[in-house]
Formats: sequence, C-alpha cells, structure tokens
Amino acid sequence: MSMNGLRKLFQRLVRDEEPNLSPFDRLQQQMEDILGNGGILKEVIYPGYGPPVTQSASVLIHYSGFLEYSDLPFETTTHLKHPRLMKLGRDVTLMGMELGLLTMRQGESSRFLLQPRYAYGDMGCPPLIPAAARVLFEVKIHDVLNTGQVDEFVQLTAALELLVNREIPSDAEQAEIQAALLPLYLNLSFVALRLERPRKALKYAKKALEIDCGSTKALYRCAQAYVELRDYENAHGCLVKARDRNPFDSDVTNLLKTVTMCYKDSLDKEKDVYGKMFPGL
Repeated sequence: MSMNGLRKLFQRLVRDEEPNLSPFDRLQQQMEDILGNGGILKEVIYPGYGPPVTQSASVLIHYSGFLEYSDLPFETTTHLKHPRLMKLGRDVTLMGMELGLLTMRQGESSRFLLQPRYAYGDMGCPPLIPAAARVLFEVKIHDVLNTGQVDEFVQLTAALELLVNREIPSDAEQAEIQAALLPLYLNLSFVALRLERPRKALKYAKKALEIDCGSTKALYRCAQAYVELRDYENAHGCLVKARDRNPFDSDVTNLLKTVTMCYKDSLDKEKDVYGKMFPGL
C-alpha cells in the first residue's frame, strides 16, 4: 500500500464510530493473532504464492514502520530504487519482524502490529521510538532467495572489493590481480544468473571480457544473461564469437542453436507487426 493509502487508513481508523479505541486497537480487530498471545497481529494485504519463508532464507523486501497516531513512517525502504536484501537470523533485528516474515510467501504484502516485547521493548529506541511503544510494519516480499547462493555471492563480492580497492605498487602485482579478477568476475556472473539477476550477470561478464576479450566463458555468460533479458540478437553475437574461438564447446553450440531459433522467431514476429502497421510495404 502507498503512503497515501496508509494515510487514508489511519484517518479512517481515527474517525471510527468507537472513539474510545485507539487507531491500533481498531486495526487489531481485523487482524490475525499469529502466535496466540496477542504479541504479533497480522493482516494480509495481497496474498503471495509458493511455500512460506524458511528460517535460513534471504529475502528482498520493502518495508515501512509506523507509530500510533502517525501516518509518516519512522523507518522506510520505499524510497530505495531496489528492495533491501535481508537474511533471516542475521539482518532482521526485531523478533516480531522475523517471526512475521516466516508467515509470508513470495510476492505477499502484509502488515504486522507488534507489541513492545516483539519490537523495541519497554525502553523503546529514543528519540524515534518512545518507551513501551506498539509499532505497525507494512512489508512486501519481492523475492525469496536460496541462502547458500546469496552467501556465495556476498563472499565473492567481498573478495572483489578487496582486490579492486588494493593499492598496486607494481606492474607485476597489477598483472596478478587481473589474473585473479578474471575467474572472480566469471563466478560472480554465474551466481548472479542462478539468483535470476541477469543484469548483474551481464555486468560481471563484461568486466571479465575487459580483462580477456577472447574468453569463451565470458562470452558464454554474456549470452546467457542476454537470453534471460530476451535480447537474442546480442546473445547470438556473443555465441558466434565464442564458437569461433572454441568450436568444440558443446555448451556454446547447444545454446547457439536455441538462441538462433529464438532470434528467428523474434524477427518473424517483428516483421509481422510491421507488416500489419504498414501493409503497403
């Protein structure tokens, strides 16, 4: 739900016919008690799909946290271009948020009303969170990721930062670092593809090509990323170059056959569209 939608929700709750109830008290009447003790209440806004989030998962989420009587969040990620990657058991600091995420599914949007013991406790978190405050979180899960692949990606990224940010005292060490960066970029591209992040995979594969423009693996990774992006023309070009350098690579040959068919189909569809738009041509 947008900020305007939440603002309308709070305004509606304040105008409720039961003036003695606070906005959160009114809201909790339509929420589910997921623990049975009133500590975490949940309302599904949009249902998700697939199995619930597991304790070892990593999730890409947007969230906003609200205090009672306030329609402006004390914390939000909705201004960020991309959802935040968080691993359960490590990056989620509130018990109520973690337990709430375990009830959610991919694509789901829900709101959670947390009692103090599942949020910021009796002390609160001055100056933003007052003592013994109930808080409302609205959460959307954009994606659920395999935690092993995410950990591998994070480790590879850390290794990349160490190499790239090193001060290079000599040409010999520069050559050694470039030699180490090539397989690192290829591995990052491979893991990004498994995480269904083709643009990141393409970025790392191109970095590998900057080091070795004749790398068959780098060209193949570029082609895989382009296929995921449905850019069959560029995928075809990369695979032709890879085949010319290594004509006996079965992975390259098989993907080239598939891409050639997809590329031809896309050209035929494009020709058909233009034929309908300009029948006289």
